[in-house]
Amino acid sequence: MLISDRIASKRVQSTVLNELDLVLRSQQGDSESFRALYQLYRQKASSTLYQLCGGFMLDDLVQEVFIRAWKGLPKLRTPKYFSTWFYRICWNVATDYRRKLARNAAKSKSTWELEAIAQEGISPHIDKTSDLMRLHYQDVVKRGLEHLSLPHRVVLVLHDLEDIPQQEIAQILEVPVGTVKSRLYYARKTLKNFLQQQGISI
Repeated sequence: MLISDRIASKRVQSTVLNELDLVLRSQQGDSESFRALYQLYRQKASSTLYQLCGGFMLDDLVQEVFIRAWKGLPKLRTPKYFSTWFYRICWNVATDYRRKLARNAAKSKSTWELEAIAQEGISPHIDKTSDLMRLHYQDVVKRGLEHLSLPHRVVLVLHDLEDIPQQEIAQILEVPVGTVKSRLYYARKTLKNFLQQQGISI
């Protein structure tokens, strides 16, 4: 193994150990350690929830994730799997939000109108200095994701955008790995077809 590889490996191990230590301390009620976990996972939560729920209410949804995480940490039996547990909370918050959106649709506006509202806002990943082509491409991808059902969308977001392995996604969603594979295949195919219809080749 090259020296550079050894150094990189040690850095990864150190990061894992530091994160585990933060989780253990947070479980004991250490608010400073939990604040450090917040800094590590805030962008991950924001990115995932934006792709699943849109920009409307995004800050509130992220806050809800961390509130649930703080309250649930003392009951977390396997601290080393904090990341998997955390993404499951993101999934649950997104699911609850979409269900609430559907219920509200029956009371006031149509589902289509609420979906349009939910998709408003600016992506946390969009750089204001980006050129128009990049903005257009991101908008097309976002609209492509909207064509997917939530179960298919979450698999694509977690695997292709968040780089989470299929095995871990299966644990997050509490479904068989085979289900993750089939949903990912369908989601990729559907998104690819949509992008091609928009004149974008991938």
